[in-house]
Amino acid sequence: MTHPAKLTLGPVLFNWRPEAFRDFYFRIADESCVDTVCVGEVVCSKRTPFLAPLLPEVIERLTSAGKEVVLSSLALIMTEREANEARQLATAESGFLVEANDISVASMLAGRPFVAGPLLNIYNEGTLACLEQLGAVRTCLPAELPADILATLAGAAKGEIEIQAFGRLPLAISARCYHARSRNLAKDGCQYVCADDPDGMAVDTLDDEPFLAVNGTQTMSYHYLDLLHDLPALRARGINRFRLWPQDVDMVAVAALYRAVLDGAVEPADAADRLAALCPRAEFSNGYVHGREGHLFVEADL
Repeated sequence: MTHPAKLTLGPVLFNWRPEAFRDFYFRIADESCVDTVCVGEVVCSKRTPFLAPLLPEVIERLTSAGKEVVLSSLALIMTEREANEARQLATAESGFLVEANDISVASMLAGRPFVAGPLLNIYNEGTLACLEQLGAVRTCLPAELPADILATLAGAAKGEIEIQAFGRLPLAISARCYHARSRNLAKDGCQYVCADDPDGMAVDTLDDEPFLAVNGTQTMSYHYLDLLHDLPALRARGINRFRLWPQDVDMVAVAALYRAVLDGAVEPADAADRLAALCPRAEFSNGYVHGREGHLFVEADL
């Protein structure tokens, strides 16, 4: 039996201005077709004081609109303050699932239902089973996995499996801040320059070819993932939950395109043309799901 497909909006990974952050989630609550919305600072704890005061109102707006809210954790915990904040997140009786993006947070959540986030290294059935034994009821898999392995893990999972389907891919987190370094600033005196790049800062090779993107301490793909062409085949392989990463584009319209393809209301090729119009500066890729280099866009069927 095929279960209805669901859309998840991942947490905002970029350093958006507080007003833009709030208004973005308000519009997602009021107008979008996504089922689940993740909120919380994942990349850099220095951003948290600007966003934390907005979260109660954002969460209330989302829940009032019928969205499932998931609270996302930091992806790299390095200080005692960050560890204490993670413990508070893991032990609070909030009524919301917590998404663990650092394995230490998964350990803190042991015995409670949680989401295993995409920044955990889940590449095989053993790791998946271990996290499910801890309490993971949903797992968002890393972006590098090909369709056959995604299907194998979906078949082995006791809980829900989610895959990444749109947006720049989060690839790595560092203790150092390249964004600050690029402006000749130290991490501790970064002046929050990552806010100057609401979609990340492109990084070129020595041959002046765009290669990656930087978002504070985070390394991301330069290309935007686009799985519109691949959604029907992935659903046939048992994948029913798809994550859209927020970008500085009309995410309500992006989500509507993914929903229309999942519902069979729009052909993937037509939706892809509309997506390109919504993201005029983006270059798209889907190589990983086809077992190819991640930066490629493969038009062949899965």
